[in-house]
Amino acid sequence: MAQHTDRIAAAFARAALEKRAALIPYIAAGNPLPASTVPLMHALVRAGADVIELGIPFSDPMADGPVIQKAAEHAIAQGIGLRHVLEMVAEFRTTDTQTPIVLMGYANPIERMGQQQFAEQASRVGIDGILTVDYPPEEIGDFLNLLEKHDIAPIFLLAPTSTEERIKAVGKIARGYVYYVSLNGVTGAGNLDTSDVATRLKGIRKYVNLPVGVGFGISDAGSAQRVSLVADAVVIGSKLIDTMTKACVGLPAEQQSQAAIDAGASWLNGISKAIAIARPEGHVVSQNG
Repeated sequence: MAQHTDRIAAAFARAALEKRAALIPYIAAGNPLPASTVPLMHALVRAGADVIELGIPFSDPMADGPVIQKAAEHAIAQGIGLRHVLEMVAEFRTTDTQTPIVLMGYANPIERMGQQQFAEQASRVGIDGILTVDYPPEEIGDFLNLLEKHDIAPIFLLAPTSTEERIKAVGKIARGYVYYVSLNGVTGAGNLDTSDVATRLKGIRKYVNLPVGVGFGISDAGSAQRVSLVADAVVIGSKLIDTMTKACVGLPAEQQSQAAIDAGASWLNGISKAIAIARPEGHVVSQNG
């Protein structure tokens, strides 16, 4: 049972041993095509992903910007729901038992399936963590106990607006890692201020004894490098999805899947290389990662 959260801890331990931040790409399950998701996951691992955040398609993704919204809409139009996402993870696990998989999404699909059934099935297929945007620490309730029972890490968002009380609450119940939203806004927003991120992370680490990943506003190798100097992980989604989407423009349907996979993996590999060389010798990020 304990192997699930151990995979997350092991991924961060490997990154720390290599003196770099972990790399966590986000992709929307079922986009660009349902059949492309599992091959894409494998390609991203080969490109340098340490953890994969797999988005559960949802019709009203309130925290996501237009790129991820369109990806979710595209997946839903092709009939992809939570059960299909779990099947994709099960397929991925037939050949990769090491890479942590974190589902990211909203409460509605989980509530429709039933919290207990979801926890049981997620554990069975090898899900390591779940980040549910609208299950904040004050409202997660009995679902937290189900996740703990099935050794699935509850992962939470923190933001520039998070109060000290909220940070303390997250620090008490979070497992795996914490996702710091670097901007006030939705995914894909810009104007990342790394010095402000560093200051915010210092405050978070007073109460959170876990690795802290940073996402939102990371769109290229330069911004990924800067964030990797202060964070335990770089989380990147909108630009990755946008890169894959643009690679499909003008191509026949039968070529789009492989084009998206190739473009996404190539782009992520560039980010991975940038992160790998970012930290000078002796640079220490935190005591947590």
